[in-house]
Amino acid sequence: MLVLGAGSWGTALALVLARNRHPVYLWDIDTDLINILTNEKCNTRYIPGIVLPDNLIPVSTIDAVPTDIKMCVNAVPCHGLRNSLQLLKLFSDIPICIACKGFEPGTQKLNHQVVKEELPDSAVAVLSGPSFAQEVAASLPTAVTIAAEDQHTAQAFADLFHSDVFRIYTHNDVIGAQVGGAVKNVMAIAAGVADGLGFGANTRSALITRGLAEIIRLGLAMDARQATFMGLAGLGDLVLTCTDDQSRNRRLGLLLASGLSVQEARDNIGQAIEGLKTAFEVDALATQYAIEMPITEQVSKLLQARCSPREAVQNLLSREPKAEM
Repeated sequence: MLVLGAGSWGTALALVLARNRHPVYLWDIDTDLINILTNEKCNTRYIPGIVLPDNLIPVSTIDAVPTDIKMCVNAVPCHGLRNSLQLLKLFSDIPICIACKGFEPGTQKLNHQVVKEELPDSAVAVLSGPSFAQEVAASLPTAVTIAAEDQHTAQAFADLFHSDVFRIYTHNDVIGAQVGGAVKNVMAIAAGVADGLGFGANTRSALITRGLAEIIRLGLAMDARQATFMGLAGLGDLVLTCTDDQSRNRRLGLLLASGLSVQEARDNIGQAIEGLKTAFEVDALATQYAIEMPITEQVSKLLQARCSPREAVQNLLSREPKAEM
């Protein structure tokens, strides 16, 4: 197995695979990070305290990976996905499971579409669902979805990952799994802002519910199935990331509500915050499909410093009354 991306999520997934007794090569473009993993047998930068097993091998060059590797998990952030796929052209038609959540910046393309453009002969699956890297790395019970257009590909990756603490459900709605996993990050920023301003549980519950409505609205416009958003890749992931401070997107909202700028909040968190870029792509998609996504719109404005956190919430509350459904 090859895992691309040795951040917190890539390392956590590599640990799951290694604990399932698969030999795993973990690559990252950051050679300093790979040196840390190699020398300390631990990802002290992102997942401290978890020892890497001997069958998890950090590598800084793809040349160090055997050419007969059978499958790949790509956990590189969405903005680096297309470039990272160039590395896989050394392998013949390798199946790929995408573990990042979001849209390609500038094109609004889903991750499986990017893979199909760069590696048209490779089978593609996507992994989504409520899963914090630290808890996965600590072997706490977790359930996620692996979706692919054909059942064989989804099941093949499910078999690799499935264990007594990492439960896999397969799905064939690739679009829905990705839309849910991407847009929930935008909603988590909004939930963090509302909680940071002290608006309470009622407001958080309303944001989650209306956030789900926005996710469904966009998903249906992009040919996803509504039922998908009632599952792990939809409601499950949304609730997790909106309510727990392990979510970097929620923490971004909390920090913005405290008065920090976007850059100050990013520096404070110190890791990739997928909702930052996703908010702009989702806002563009809402315009493209002519659908209303008011929470997304306000988050996008906030991240561009076009309104304050309090003004963003007030703009939502001041909208005209309408039918819920």
